[in-house]
Formats: sequence, structure tokens, C-alpha cells
Amino acid sequence: MRVEDILRKKGTRIGMVRVNETVDTALRLMKTENTGALVVKDVCRTEGNTVVGVISERDVVRGLVDRGPDVLKQPVTALMTRDPFCCHPSDTVRHVLSLMDEHGIRHVPVLEGTTLVGVVSVRDLIRRQLEDATLPPSEAWNYPVAANQ
Repeated sequence: MRVEDILRKKGTRIGMVRVNETVDTALRLMKTENTGALVVKDVCRTEGNTVVGVISERDVVRGLVDRGPDVLKQPVTALMTRDPFCCHPSDTVRHVLSLMDEHGIRHVPVLEGTTLVGVVSVRDLIRRQLEDATLPPSEAWNYPVAANQ
């Protein structure tokens, strides 16, 4: 299974926030969008929309613990993860899961070239696995199963 299959099923709605917005605004958007992370974008006339980072609930919690409640008034750039790990629509679900596991992340922006086309979350992958629960693991996750199984 590929990332494009996940996006086709879930849709391509992307929760985003601009670099100059406050952390408080980002939290309110996360609540509205019912998501745990937002893509942080910079809108430049010459370069178009550029993905500059991701801000997650986890980033905000760490910021609150380290800096106190005033962090909510700071721009999202104060807490966001810059240069986030991204994937491509043709990447396998297994590849994205390894990125998430290796780097301790739960949301991965999907880029086609430099164009943001979606975001996949661990919740999306779990949901898809549950839908495919009747398939053998080799078909559901697109990885080989040992011959003796």
C-alpha cells in the first residue's frame, strides 16, 4: 500500500498555519481541524507557499513546560519543527511507518516535488490497517511475508 492510497481514501484537506500566527492560534486551529499537528507555511510572492515546518500538540506541551504560558503568545516558529521529515505519494506505508518510528513523529507532510499534497498521520495508518484487517499482512502493508508462513 502506498501513501497515495491513504490520501485518496482520507482526502487531501491539510491543516495549516502561517509562520506569523501565534501558538494560541495554532492550538485553536488544531481543535477546529481535530488534528494533532499543523503544517507551518510561509507565503511568499516570489516562491509561493513554502512548507517551513510542522507544529504539534507535543511541541506546545514541551514549550509550556519549558517556557510557561507566555509561549502561547509567541509565533509558531518558536516551537515548530523546522525542515520536517516528509514523504512522497508513491512511498510505501511501511516507509512512512519507519520514518515515524525512527524519528518519534506522528504526522508526515506529503510532497510532490515541492508541492504539499497532504499529510498522513499515525491515526490514518491505523485506520487503514483496521479497514484492511481481513487482508493478509503482506497485502495490507505491502511487505513480503516469509515463505514458511
